[in-house]
Amino acid sequence: MAAVSLRLGDLVWGKLGRYPPWPGKIVNPPKDLKKPRGKKCFFVKFFGTEDHAWIKVEQLKPYHAHKEEMIKINKGKRFQQAVDAVEEFLRRAKGKDQTSSHSSADDKNRRNSSEERSRPNSGDEKRKLSLSEGKVKKNMGEGKKRVSSGSSERGSKSPLKRAQEQSPRKRGRPPKDEKDLTIPESSTVKGMMAGSVAAFKWQPTVSEPVKDADPHFHHFLLSQTEKPAVCYQAITKKLKICEEETGSTSIQAADSTAVNGSITPTDKKIGFLGLGLMGSGIVSNLLKMGHTVTVWNRTAEKCDLFIQEGARLGRTPAEVVSTCDITFACVSDPKAAKDLVLGPSGVLQGIRPGKCYVDMSTVDADTVTELAQVIVSRGGRFLEAPVSGNQQLSNDGMLVILAAGDRGLYEDCSSCFQAMGKTSFFLGEVGNAAKMMLIVNMVQGSFMATIAEGLTLAQVTGQSQQTLLDILNQGQLASIFLDQKCQNILQGNFKPDFYLKYIQKDLRLAIALGDAVNHPTPMAAAANEQMICLGGCAVFT
Repeated sequence: MAAVSLRLGDLVWGKLGRYPPWPGKIVNPPKDLKKPRGKKCFFVKFFGTEDHAWIKVEQLKPYHAHKEEMIKINKGKRFQQAVDAVEEFLRRAKGKDQTSSHSSADDKNRRNSSEERSRPNSGDEKRKLSLSEGKVKKNMGEGKKRVSSGSSERGSKSPLKRAQEQSPRKRGRPPKDEKDLTIPESSTVKGMMAGSVAAFKWQPTVSEPVKDADPHFHHFLLSQTEKPAVCYQAITKKLKICEEETGSTSIQAADSTAVNGSITPTDKKIGFLGLGLMGSGIVSNLLKMGHTVTVWNRTAEKCDLFIQEGARLGRTPAEVVSTCDITFACVSDPKAAKDLVLGPSGVLQGIRPGKCYVDMSTVDADTVTELAQVIVSRGGRFLEAPVSGNQQLSNDGMLVILAAGDRGLYEDCSSCFQAMGKTSFFLGEVGNAAKMMLIVNMVQGSFMATIAEGLTLAQVTGQSQQTLLDILNQGQLASIFLDQKCQNILQGNFKPDFYLKYIQKDLRLAIALGDAVNHPTPMAAAANEQMICLGGCAVFT
């Protein structure tokens, strides 16, 4: 079977799990990111996204040889943007080479012109100059031969790349020799014989050389795209899971999100209970991406809009669960979550062996553990999946999903998570996601309480609140979250994007979590007291 040779700097198509092939480039990984043990793989940076992952060699194909093939099977908007980013990258690489060539030619012309003007009149001096020039040309010819030989060994490289290789190595950094690279310069990828592209069974091809015009590839997309890395569009995700030495499963990198493109919706029937600030956006994105969804809400009128968009109406939670394969729920607090499952015509009455229930509510670990036990006792499958974000992020399909529980169900929810969020984390056993979500919201609540306090202090001391925001945005605290929240406050826009009573609820639960393990949380307690005093003031606009 023919082999495909890939090396550092090559452009490739990479496939991860069930997700479609995506264009990327083989690069060196960050120093603190370990290579998975026992797996032959490359570290790939994907175009059109700030995403990256370790990809097994059998899931990689050369970019140029398979470009037409991949374009035919994927028509998504974000996919096309990624391909455009690759082509732009190649154009820039070609442009740099041409610029370098023109510069060399101009320098040569200037030297020749200067020599003409300063040419001596004496015949003896002419002969001496001729001999001297001959020696120079001979030496230059030998130098060119040596450079050409080196180029054939190393492949085509940009002027910037060559300059970096010639510069002295800094202390503590590995040498640039091919044999010492974190990712080897050359490895063999065994091509798989004929099969469908969807299954990523690739036929053997020969890799085409790609010029490494930008050694700082991980900064390329930031400088080329008009929008920030967090672009508010529905996207497809990739999940990069690693096995820790302890044997537990966890996410290795925080930005293990995948890339956007066309999402293939699951053929399973989806149910959704709760159409509040978060649930409404989630259901809308599920429908947009082609999922079959049955909805229920305590206030039935909220279902009307989604029925018009193609959703089906469930009369009770029990009916939704009994008629759907996977039912999601997103309600306000622990009491509502329990009532939904254990109450009259509740979820539990519709559970039978094989039925799946995913609770996306932000509740405490004890509540979610209790719900998991009763669901599983009836033969059902349970996953907790609280989400981090607000109403705008929910509408844009950019939530962060923290999941724990049934790993198989987590995989079954893949296309749903792709539609509703930008990143998914699987955190192990039931209760872990609830704890992590409370910690995240505790940090967010304390942060916003401090920001509100700083804005008011600036006002009463005669300082410009806008200038304060500008300063913060130029420092280490700069973020989209900070800018949006502060701008809303400065503009007097107090339309709730996340209700104050809910963040106060999360702070209270986070403090209780700390108390349960005898860990003090004084900052969260102070923020919680402030939220209680504020009452209906919309800090979280």
